[in-house]
Amino acid sequence: MLSEKQAAAAWFRTLRDEIIAAFEALEDSQRSGPTADRPAGRFEVSETRRASEDGSDAGGGLMSVMRGGRVFEKVGVNVSEVYGRLGEKAQAAMAARGVPGMADDPRFWASGISLVAHMQNPHCPAVHMNTRMFWTPGAWWFGGGSDLNPCIEYADDTAHFHAVQKQHCDRHDPEFYPRFKAWADDYFYIPHRHRARGVGGIFLDDHTSGDWQADFAFIQDVGRAFLPAFLPITEARRDTPWTDADRDAQLVHRGLYAEYNLVYDRGTKFGLETGHDANAVLMSLPPLAKWV
Repeated sequence: MLSEKQAAAAWFRTLRDEIIAAFEALEDSQRSGPTADRPAGRFEVSETRRASEDGSDAGGGLMSVMRGGRVFEKVGVNVSEVYGRLGEKAQAAMAARGVPGMADDPRFWASGISLVAHMQNPHCPAVHMNTRMFWTPGAWWFGGGSDLNPCIEYADDTAHFHAVQKQHCDRHDPEFYPRFKAWADDYFYIPHRHRARGVGGIFLDDHTSGDWQADFAFIQDVGRAFLPAFLPITEARRDTPWTDADRDAQLVHRGLYAEYNLVYDRGTKFGLETGHDANAVLMSLPPLAKWV
């Protein structure tokens, strides 16, 4: 499994590099609108480290965050590779999901990429994407997906985003898209608000067919779908004039996003419980939000 771990971690880093390059190019190309006179946004990159309870190395990653850009108000693209022993809460959570052997050998390894973008223009939707691989002595699996979170919805944008997800899923199994779309609809639902966080996408977890190469190829395509799904929407909406009412709607929607990530998001809970850098874990939170 060592070579598979290395291959997965290298892929997540490659995808991160491609997305950062595309986002900085988008910043460079923004030549109109109320934010066009500011410098093009650039990512600030910092290394994150994680220590086990005895102080030994437990992995880390790279946190890359752009703030106050022409197109992006805040966007983070993080990669990580962490390992060690799961604590009691995490062991119990894994055992509840059917992972065998947690009580006997709670070692784990995980690597992935996580992205959240909050946009300057309220007509440009916020977006989330992550893909990851998880290993324990008794099991391995992939997870992730992406979902669109507009405060001002456009049917064409939703249709495009989902069509690209479906295209990439269909390369592997025609049953994947409807299954993982339904999973996203369920996962990104906010019970205390009785509504969805956004307009959905795809989500999957604990994905293992027993064929590592096939599953890895699929999770790579989940990652590859992100830029062609998201960039055309942003390019189409980034010059749309906005009003104070539009900005207010955006800030209120960001409050909804923050509530979900702090209360329900599985990745946030896991990152904090396993001692990962809190700033990296909470990178997903918006720079400004509002509650009515």
